[in-house]
Amino acid sequence: MELLRAVSARGSLRLPRSLVCQSCRSQAVTVTSRPRQLRALRPASRLFATTTTTSSEPTTTPSEPTTTSSEPTTTPSEPSKPPKPYYITTPIFYVNAAPHIGHMHSMVLADVLKRWQVLNGKTAFLCTGTDEHGMKVQQAAAAKGVPPKQLCDENAAAFEDLARLANIDYDRFIRTTDPDHIDAVKHFWFLLQEKGLIYESLREGWYSVSDECFYPESTVEKRMDPFTGEVFWASSETGSKVEWIEEKNYHFRMTALKDSLRQFYAKNPEWILPARGMNQVIDWVNKNLEDLSISRPADRLHWGIRVPGDDSQTVYVWVDALINYITKAGFPTWTPGREHEGGWPANVHVVGKDILRFHGVYWPALLMAVDLPLPQKIISHAHWTMGQRKMSKSSGNGVSPFLAIDRWGVDTMRFYLMHDGGLANDADYSNHSIATRYRKMLQGGLGGLASRAMRCRLWDLRKIISSTGTGPPLTRQNPQREAVLRHEETLRALAPSVAQSMSVPDVKVALKTIMQVVDDTHKLMTDTAPWDGMKHDDGSIERAAAEETIFIVAETLRIVGILLLPFMPGKAKELLDGLRVQKWRRDFRFAKPRTDFAYASSWRPMAPPLEKLFPPQAVED
Repeated sequence: MELLRAVSARGSLRLPRSLVCQSCRSQAVTVTSRPRQLRALRPASRLFATTTTTSSEPTTTPSEPTTTSSEPTTTPSEPSKPPKPYYITTPIFYVNAAPHIGHMHSMVLADVLKRWQVLNGKTAFLCTGTDEHGMKVQQAAAAKGVPPKQLCDENAAAFEDLARLANIDYDRFIRTTDPDHIDAVKHFWFLLQEKGLIYESLREGWYSVSDECFYPESTVEKRMDPFTGEVFWASSETGSKVEWIEEKNYHFRMTALKDSLRQFYAKNPEWILPARGMNQVIDWVNKNLEDLSISRPADRLHWGIRVPGDDSQTVYVWVDALINYITKAGFPTWTPGREHEGGWPANVHVVGKDILRFHGVYWPALLMAVDLPLPQKIISHAHWTMGQRKMSKSSGNGVSPFLAIDRWGVDTMRFYLMHDGGLANDADYSNHSIATRYRKMLQGGLGGLASRAMRCRLWDLRKIISSTGTGPPLTRQNPQREAVLRHEETLRALAPSVAQSMSVPDVKVALKTIMQVVDDTHKLMTDTAPWDGMKHDDGSIERAAAEETIFIVAETLRIVGILLLPFMPGKAKELLDGLRVQKWRRDFRFAKPRTDFAYASSWRPMAPPLEKLFPPQAVED
């Protein structure tokens, strides 16, 4: 096996033990560096040569148990390869300030997508975390008079608290100060240098500390602060203040990959959602692509990862940050033949629209450079405004997710962010909108439907489910039964329709589709008035029709409860618990009518915890 030889501008370098493969370590080999002699442990292009994608549908169900053949299907020399887990990421969040509602939006969106995969019986990984290096973190620490690591520890804890409070089912909370991530960044640098894609040069240009990037002169303009009257140069893209700097640093030959990027975009026109984001990325590459400055002088930026072999330079924060996605997946210590077990390539990166260029241009170029596969999808969501004004610290109109959750409840906030949050267009945040959604859609909609079906003492829900659901259908038609049949067909089409939206993925449409069925079910109950039919004698057509209505309403609640598990895991669980749905019958395979007749056991009307599923809000202004 060839050994990795690191390029060093200043002589020899002993590699960290974690950067040398296991077989080399077992031979007690010491690795030294010589300029321009980098050799990869394994060609990166071979790592994923057998990449396969998994089907979006489960291959087996509990009713279709797999059987074991009497003959082995593999031999010891041909071990079976485990399937690639579904892997989704949030952006990692800067720790220079406290979490805001946009951070929670990104977290919840990624969490819904992960939970949807789990609902479908798949293994799924979710990575979130914090971006802790860079100039603005260094400046924020200096402003507070504390060491950068102390600031990072304090604010990283706040973001992890938010993840827990928002009920995010994450598998790793990564920090760019984690030792394994630092090793991954250094190894990635070695691979870039091996390809001859790094060179040292003078960099002159407009730099934004806020955005942590250089901007081409064609994208810079003069602006005036409306509060102070200060005139300054700013990015026309983000509005962030820029300053002219001149410094010597390392550059990545990104322009050498321009044709590869354009070819990839052409072959994958839906790689970025929404389409507007895809168009923006293509336009940027066509008009503004230039070689990327991938380090900063350490005497200017000391808080970061030092360039391997050159302590006078610090790795550019965006190169550092983007690599976190493969750190979680096991890079660079992938076991040969089992590289996919960590989930790479990611199925979805969830990002805010303000950082799309870094993920849609820089990241694929970097991955192409070292022959690693690209993520399968990028979702670039829009921002939140308040009073149609962009939320910002300077405007004082930011929203604390901690206070919002405390006021409205975690599942109410998750519902609101997914229902009203936008991809292409910004959404306007208001307490009035949250109160309206809660009162009409949750308390009156879902909660009201549960109350109508489960509080009435005119019927025994368990008896109706066991007899009506499994018994023969009515032979005599009447308008009430025809309405029930139409609703059952709608209910049968619900899960496939939601699945179609989630495959895009478009969680907003999926959620609205679910809630529309709740509204339709309210109308069915009002139109058919089953409480009147239940007053007729047993065996009568009127009573039988009423029981069918009640049965299909109960089925709606059960199926809606299952489909809402990714969106509102707490409240959906309460609903299913109240219906006495067995835990193993709460996955996607049971999200269709007449697949479960065992629920509502030990029934009594409106048993706890459904009494307080969606209680009145104390404050609704």
